[in-house]
Formats: sequence, C-alpha cells, structure tokens
Amino acid sequence: MESEQRQYTAPEGTKKIRADKLLADAHEEFSRADFHRAFDQSLVKIGEEPISKNYKVRAGDVLTFSMPEVEKCNMGPIDLKLVSIFEDEHIVVIDKPSGLVTHPGAGKPEPTLAHGLLFHCEGQLSGIGGVERPGIVHRLDRDTSGLIMAAKTDVAHRALSELFQTRTIIKEYLALISGYPELKSGSIRKPIERNTTQRHKMRVCYEGHGREAHTDWRVEALFEGGYSLVRCRIYTGRTHQIRVHMRSIKHSILGDEVYGYRPLSRLPATPDRVLLHSARLAFTHPITGEALDLEAPIPEAFQPFVEAGEV
Repeated sequence: MESEQRQYTAPEGTKKIRADKLLADAHEEFSRADFHRAFDQSLVKIGEEPISKNYKVRAGDVLTFSMPEVEKCNMGPIDLKLVSIFEDEHIVVIDKPSGLVTHPGAGKPEPTLAHGLLFHCEGQLSGIGGVERPGIVHRLDRDTSGLIMAAKTDVAHRALSELFQTRTIIKEYLALISGYPELKSGSIRKPIERNTTQRHKMRVCYEGHGREAHTDWRVEALFEGGYSLVRCRIYTGRTHQIRVHMRSIKHSILGDEVYGYRPLSRLPATPDRVLLHSARLAFTHPITGEALDLEAPIPEAFQPFVEAGEV
C-alpha cells in the first residue's frame, strides 16, 4: 500500500526538464532516490498514464504521485558490541570491524551490521532501505573496517542519501599497498565495470563503458618491507573501487589476493585480511547543520605494519 497521492503542476516557464529532477527539486522532503522508487513502481503519472523518470515535463503538465510503502523490518537484533564514533537521535556512525557483512544477502545466514544496528539503536532505524537494510545508506566490503553511517529516521535517511548522491561528503580510506609509488600522490579516473567472466570481481574499462569512478591518493609513509601506507579519497562509490584502482596502477592492497596481491618476503606480519580501512567521514549534519569531521582509529590488523621501520 502506497502513501497518499499528491499532485504537482509544472510552473510557467518550465522547459523540458526530467520528471525526477522537477519533482525532487519541488519536494525537499523527498530525495531523487525516493522518486526513483516511485517511478519504478509506476506511481508517477500524467493523467492515468505512468511516466518514466526521464520523461521531459513541460509547463502546465499535471503530475500525480505517491510513494511506495516502507516495509517494516522483521529482522532480529543481535548484540555485536558495535562501537559508535558519533550518535544522536538522527544518525549513528559505527566503526565497523573487519569480517562483518553490511547487510544480509544470498547464501548462508550470518550476523550482519544490520542485525547489530537493530540492537544498538533499539530498533529505531529508518525503514527506507527495506526490510533487510534498516537505516543503511551506504556499505563497506566484508573485509573493510572503519566508518559507516546509518539513519535512525526516514527524514535523516533521505538527507544522508542526498549527501552521497551529490558527493558533498568527504570519504577517506587508509590502505597498505605493495611497492613504492613513483609519485607522492595521484588521481585515478578510470571507469569500473563488472568482470564478465568472474562475476565476483570488478575491473577498470574503457571510457564510454562501465560507470565513472574517481579516486585520489597520497603516500603517508614508505616502509622497509616493500610496502606503503596511502590515504585515498573517493568521489564515487563503486563496488571495490579503491581495490580495483590501486591494482590498476600496480599497487595491490596487502592481503587482497582477489585483486593481484602476492605475498612479500619482508613483511613484519602476514596479512589476514584486506588492509583497507574507512578512516574519515566529514560532512554537514543534514538535520542539525553541525559540521562533523569523524575519524576511526587505525585497527589492530594495521599495527605491525605501521609500527615497522620506515624508508
């Protein structure tokens, strides 16, 4: 069952604007992603005819729309001893441990961040993400540790989603990579697509294919064991983006055998995970307007590597 039906008339002077943009701009309580769900379920119409999100609206067109019903979460809470870096009545930022999946997927059932959030927040999470993704607005790979956000209310969920869509949030990661880069910093702008023969992997591709992906990186330290610590800032959120991009410049992340890592002989320890960490999130709180600059401490798995001798 969807929400109450609304009506909106394109104002005078409107010139062939996409329907999703027009509606999102006119109704700040909803994000464009909210409207995309409505379009996908044929809930946006002109007259009796459903229209697509890229329908070109003209002045005087009368659009009617309603929002899909948000399903209640029926997942059970599990106490995973989650550590919050920031929390208020609107959002929570968790320092996710490595090895924890963000939300349930196909395959063997296992505790996920979503289960832990339900316990930590006592069920007070936005339902927009669906029954298996309560409050979750982005994700981290299983092996990746560090900062991840969730919304406690639907209003906060829409506002956080907008931050990610407009790329107004700073997202920085720390990665231990094999080898020493020739430059102190760089920018990788290579589109990414799914590997057609190995579906669990992604790969860089030619311009005009895949999806835009942009990663900036800079060297933080070089170590005697033949590896480096780099800080990566991502402007897009593609699956395995940093892992794929670092491999594309021949510096695979330590422990990432899926993307080309091979054991180095002089390491101070053997990596038991992909050594990638979501270290910093900086953004303006979408509800209170507070400037937040949050950091997660370097995890234990990184310690033997960052405490070793530098070059």
